[in-house]
Amino acid sequence: MATAERDPGDLVGDVERLLDDLDRLVDPVARATAIEVVQSLLELYGAGLERIVEEVAARDDGAIAAALADDDLVSHLLLLHGLHPVPLEDRIREALASVRPYLESHGGNVELLEIDGPVVRLAMQGSCGGCPSSSVTLKLAIENAIHKAAPEIEEVIAVQPAEPPLLQIQYLECPAGAA
Repeated sequence: MATAERDPGDLVGDVERLLDDLDRLVDPVARATAIEVVQSLLELYGAGLERIVEEVAARDDGAIAAALADDDLVSHLLLLHGLHPVPLEDRIREALASVRPYLESHGGNVELLEIDGPVVRLAMQGSCGGCPSSSVTLKLAIENAIHKAAPEIEEVIAVQPAEPPLLQIQYLECPAGAA
């Protein structure tokens, strides 16, 4: 099967497996040399990819960048080299927007609170905020959407909404003469 026809996730898995194999080489000189070759190739391809991105950005109205960002394999390469054309927060907001209809159909919603490095904090709202299945909803729908849009995110945390304060009703006497 040609490389272009293979699933990007399979290609990434193959690379990770081969890197693990390199790391287990018994000969320390061979291991160091092999790892140095891989790092040099990564830098070489990264520098070339950076030039391609610069040329596209100089001539593109956004359509080419969007098409490249939507391709799973190209998107992964752009992320690997810190060149993704869509900012992280925008990708996460788009991912949340994609699952929002599902959440709303169950009486809930989600709000992005914070992105702190590889960690995203969300507030679950409506019936998703306190129901026992909210963690399942987070895990299956929201987390999957975020990881697809932003694989660099390592953890998604749902912050439970604070309980609303009880309404305090107080009886005040009217001052004399007030009606």
